[in-house]
Amino acid sequence: MTLFVGLGNPGSQYEDTRHNIGFRVIDTLVGDFGARDISKTTFCGKLYRTASTLFLKPATFMNLSGKSVLPVKQFFKIDPEDIIVIHDDIDLPFGAVRFKRGGGHGGHNGLKSIDAVIGKEYLRVRIGVGKPERKSQVADYVLHDFNESEFGCLPKLVAHVSEACRSLLHHELNYVKSHYSLKTIEGVCA
Repeated sequence: MTLFVGLGNPGSQYEDTRHNIGFRVIDTLVGDFGARDISKTTFCGKLYRTASTLFLKPATFMNLSGKSVLPVKQFFKIDPEDIIVIHDDIDLPFGAVRFKRGGGHGGHNGLKSIDAVIGKEYLRVRIGVGKPERKSQVADYVLHDFNESEFGCLPKLVAHVSEACRSLLHHELNYVKSHYSLKTIEGVCA
């Protein structure tokens, strides 16, 4: 069983923010797969399922994402190696896409929370959202909506990442890296 986790914050006020790009990808995958809702209060989030795949949108707010991932992992007996976390990354320019297993959290509170409860050996799908000029602006930046030009490219970027996630179910990580990694948004929005 593979578990895809899209990071974000619940609530309509956060829907179009940079921090919620993981939720957007999960919504697309759930639609693509025709996954059914199997949410329970113990999962602390929206959980969808197909025969061999789970899709989770934690409802715990970003800083407590691990509180949602852990009960799903335990209930379905999923190894960390079979967990794929999709998240925003301010260390990458907008539209860049990278894939990585393990490693540090880079100050991302959602990853920090997940690392604390399941370890670091899960796969990360990192989606670049750019960064503010000053470090003190990070929290405000990720909780703001994408700007107009970014918003125009968002559907293509989300579709690209969703396709990469589907590919992860059938191909080795190196194959997915070589076919779906992007340095900039020009790769999908040219």
